[in-house]
Amino acid sequence: MRQLLGAFLLVNLVGTLALAELKKKFPGHWGKPPEIQTQDYVELPDGYGHGSSTLKHWIGANLARDKATGSKSPAATTIPLYSQNFEEVTEGPPPEEFMVLGGEFVVKADGTNRFLELPGAPLDSFAVQFGPGGKEDVGVHARVLGTSKGRRTPTFGVGLGGVTGYKLQVAPGKKALELLKDQESQTRVSCDWKSGEWINLRLQIRKLKEGEWKVEGKAWAQGATEPKEWIISVDEKEEPTPGKASVLGSPFAGTPIWFDDLVVERAGN
Repeated sequence: MRQLLGAFLLVNLVGTLALAELKKKFPGHWGKPPEIQTQDYVELPDGYGHGSSTLKHWIGANLARDKATGSKSPAATTIPLYSQNFEEVTEGPPPEEFMVLGGEFVVKADGTNRFLELPGAPLDSFAVQFGPGGKEDVGVHARVLGTSKGRRTPTFGVGLGGVTGYKLQVAPGKKALELLKDQESQTRVSCDWKSGEWINLRLQIRKLKEGEWKVEGKAWAQGATEPKEWIISVDEKEEPTPGKASVLGSPFAGTPIWFDDLVVERAGN
């Protein structure tokens, strides 16, 4: 068989075949593409050719992971389920699959980079949900940029398990990274947040055994190496609530909060 350049890949779709035209190989550390795909035909990101929306989201999730870790060949520990980096989204309202829970979220651009913006007013707490629902063995990643104004600072984070689930939140006013269950803080560690700079957040929920779960989070500055170990965690005896992943923000500084490279993934170790 000739090289993948210009080749056709047939993918099984519940008894039917979806056709994908790939123009280059996928990096080996991405693992295998999804076996079951939708039967549509769209342009794939980063010059990979054409294929299904499922393949498009899988490629986007892997590209976002590589961008966040600053590496082209990280060890693959999780499987992306959904991704959105907004590069193919027109400026304006969020993608239709997003569920906005208050706030005037809008897709904006800064040079060549596009992202989701939460405006600096009103001064309240808002969130937007995305991706497939889940309650365990699932994780979420996002890059976030917030800006202080005088002594006022925003708070922001990522969440799993819907509105009443777990949240990993940067609270600059407390100089802390917090794990919350619904709105109640469970634990916190110190966090060196810098105004006007992107920060990566990753949160996951793992089932350890029957009746036991672990909720884990980490944060690292854009351009820095992702920590190998989780830096904040809690043990949970109560079954997690099912729900979608989310990003959330409270623009208490009166300045916008930016969100980018949203990924929902299988939980790692």
